[in-house]
Amino acid sequence: MTHNFKINDNLGETYNDVYTPEVLEALSLLAPFNKEIKEAMDARIKLRASREQQQQRIAFLDPESYIPRTQIKVQDARDGKFEGAIIPADLQRQWIQGTGPAAKPNASIESSIRNVAYALLSGADGWMFDGEDALGQVNTMSLDNQRNLKLAIKKDSVFLKVAEIVAVEMNRWSMNFFGNEIVSNWEEQLNFTTKIFRARGLHLDDRHVCDANGIAMAASIVDLTLYVVNNYQVLIKAGSSIVLYLPKIQTAGEAALWNDLITALEAHLGLSTGTVKVYVLVEQLEATHQLMEIRAALGKHFVGYNTGRWDYINSVVDAMAWKEDFVNPDIEAITMTYGYMRNYEHRVRCAVNTPDINGNYALWQGGMEPNIPVGSAEGVSASMKKAVAGAEREQQEGASGKWVAHWKMVNIVRPVWEKVGAANQIGRIFPALTYTRQDADGLILIEKAPTTIRGARNLLSVALQYGNAFGQGMQAAALKPADFFGNDDILYLMEDMATGEIRLSILWEWVHKEAIISEDDSQIGIKAGDKFSMELFEKLLEEEYEKLINANNKDVFDNSKTTTLPISKEIAITYIHCEEKLPWFIDLLNINLNNINLEEAKKRINNYRNSFIKDGVRITENLDFLSS
Repeated sequence: MTHNFKINDNLGETYNDVYTPEVLEALSLLAPFNKEIKEAMDARIKLRASREQQQQRIAFLDPESYIPRTQIKVQDARDGKFEGAIIPADLQRQWIQGTGPAAKPNASIESSIRNVAYALLSGADGWMFDGEDALGQVNTMSLDNQRNLKLAIKKDSVFLKVAEIVAVEMNRWSMNFFGNEIVSNWEEQLNFTTKIFRARGLHLDDRHVCDANGIAMAASIVDLTLYVVNNYQVLIKAGSSIVLYLPKIQTAGEAALWNDLITALEAHLGLSTGTVKVYVLVEQLEATHQLMEIRAALGKHFVGYNTGRWDYINSVVDAMAWKEDFVNPDIEAITMTYGYMRNYEHRVRCAVNTPDINGNYALWQGGMEPNIPVGSAEGVSASMKKAVAGAEREQQEGASGKWVAHWKMVNIVRPVWEKVGAANQIGRIFPALTYTRQDADGLILIEKAPTTIRGARNLLSVALQYGNAFGQGMQAAALKPADFFGNDDILYLMEDMATGEIRLSILWEWVHKEAIISEDDSQIGIKAGDKFSMELFEKLLEEEYEKLINANNKDVFDNSKTTTLPISKEIAITYIHCEEKLPWFIDLLNINLNNINLEEAKKRINNYRNSFIKDGVRITENLDFLSS
């Protein structure tokens, strides 16, 4: 059978358990959406450029206008005059959702699928298996991710053998940490956790599929199709929901495009509209101006929001790049109680507890806990107290649960909600959303906080390490600034694409807006009141890079120091030197996947920068695919 798309490098045969005939048929159905997605992303970039040129803030929608691709008036969406979803049984209680990929780079199935076993035995109420920010994309990792999920969801013998071994290892750790086992019956435990999948955003292209015109297929189409088609029958038979997280949505029109995609796939599979449930990650400033509109556009599919702290910080920097006096402080100061973050969280909790036309509310899943309980006794104790305090704050503010980035954190944080006992906080009363200038001001509220050389070193060191980890196939990696290597009192944090991006994003802001340093730093001869300059950035870059080159293999793989680490440095240099802020850090990383040649990397990076600055065009396709 001929299809209106092409799969690269004979992968259709190599991964015929993933690219099944049913999957290929569904991909053919959805392939025409590729053009619409590319047009939507082009419109997004043009609007970004227009706002930059006109020095224009993001604004609330005209209440009398209609949400694009729908017949829903904006004011009706705000008033709850739309049909939303009833929360299914297995999403009613989601106290803790773990996050992470279902695959490892360059690993056998038996090794790679261990990620899924740790997740499903962790005791998390849900696990968001990541196809986006935390999933490496070297070689065929996106397909390995799908294969592992399919094997685990259908309880294939390969997965069960691994799960039995992993349960023993988890209990060994648990006995040492808690004094008790966390997995009493591993086979039963596998049924406890709701499986959730995060597809890649509309702005990303798949690395292995292109449409009939040779244009890279939007990764959203591929991820949606592969996950749902490969697993819907088994999930439904088990009485489980089909649940997705949708990332990087900026507008209600983009949410409506997702809704059309999902609805078309449901109809093709003979499923009723709304069978597939979705959470939306609120990680874009523009989205906070359109929360009810996004919820309405997704209608029967929408079950809740997640407050995605890290991406959100980058989106605010990006949207306010034109404003000279808009400068963020040290990243450590930008917690969920800081200025614009506090106001963003408040809008989310108000949006979920506005009822729809049938009286249905939605869920709010709190933000990420990046700590990992590995380090000195003092370091772990201090960090875990902080983690529990953060969870308690979110629970008190109205979240029905939160995220953790490592399975070891599940049983440390989950008791916060266990003590309260309520399955969720659906329907808790909050003020109705308003749409005033004061509300808009709050969403970009900068508050006074430290801007230090220590903070700059932290930003730069982790950004360089993250780019290096990405090139090695680890989009989620345990990292900390180089000055703390060997200091077990300072814990490693789980970092993913968003955390890497915000570091360079803030450094760009400091350089191009000449941030004022708030504290003396005798080591480098800086005094409070001095400006952060390009020369200062370059000095810190060389110093932090040298620390990574000299680090041991535990913290920086020796084989990366002449391959992916120099490329990471080149990307950081280009990103910071560019007068116009580049829209996505991940673009520069993606075009260098599977490339370890620095000169080739420089050529690709330069081409990207020139393409975007001259024509406003992002290079998002797999460059190896184009040359094959």
